[in-house]
Amino acid sequence: MRNAFASEITALAAQDERLVLLLGDIGNRLFNEFKERFSDRFYNCGVAEANMTGMAAGLALCGMRPITYSITPFAVTRCLEQIKVDVCCQNLPVVIVGTGSGLSYAGLGATHHSMEDIATLRSMPNLTIICPADIMEVRLALRAALKHSGPIYIRLGKKGEPLVHKVEPEFAIGKGIILIEGKDVCILSSGNMLPVAVQTADLLKNHNISSRLISVHTVKPLDEPLLAEAFSNFTLVVTLEEHSLIGGFGSSVAEWLADQPPQPSRLLRIGAPDRFLHEGGGQNHARQVFGLTGEDIAAKVMRVYGT
Repeated sequence: MRNAFASEITALAAQDERLVLLLGDIGNRLFNEFKERFSDRFYNCGVAEANMTGMAAGLALCGMRPITYSITPFAVTRCLEQIKVDVCCQNLPVVIVGTGSGLSYAGLGATHHSMEDIATLRSMPNLTIICPADIMEVRLALRAALKHSGPIYIRLGKKGEPLVHKVEPEFAIGKGIILIEGKDVCILSSGNMLPVAVQTADLLKNHNISSRLISVHTVKPLDEPLLAEAFSNFTLVVTLEEHSLIGGFGSSVAEWLADQPPQPSRLLRIGAPDRFLHEGGGQNHARQVFGLTGEDIAAKVMRVYGT
């Protein structure tokens, strides 16, 4: 995902002289081309991410279109006050990009895990939250973000994520993308869990359970018409995310559902439990520990669907 982001932002910078990239002392080689072509719009702010966010707000006030980029915990939780006061309170068009989200940096420990970033940011007024599922959605999300008039948070994975979309889908902020049609279970997948969601749908199909699969790339605002249709027509609606079950995508759907009239569907939220991961190992191992593999998810769905 980060390679796609780097190439797309470089292409967009050639089209828009207002675009400015601010880094938190990472990805210097990744952005070599950007730095060579647009050196006057490239700032390595060092290990000072709060200052980076404040600088981005100032640039936005001067008419520029700043994008901040760092590892997710450093771009989000370390800068929370600046995101709140400098960016969101003034409703400025700053794009905040967190890379290595969720368990992408599983082996580096809790300092690099980001299982609470959506929960932390979702309550910020004016802020839009986008979680692309693959490199195609990354490119489309960045294009859409730069046309948006307010602050946006884009939650990226790291690298090596499979390409799910075979052709470029229609992408609009706040609108889900239907990948597979089905009639029994509706799976709403957020972010880089989409390849796992595809595997889950295939496993359920082997057990004669037909799944509709939707990539819900925008966590805020939710696609409310899509949710209304799903909860009206499916026995079970499943939310899937690489984030804590507290405050994330599934929580936002549950909050929406609580404000609706009684629905015929049941909601199953699948995400990480409320605990830190203290074990070593990569992202796949971390997903196994937290029950976020296709096999684990399909088993949970079948248990709930059969009750």
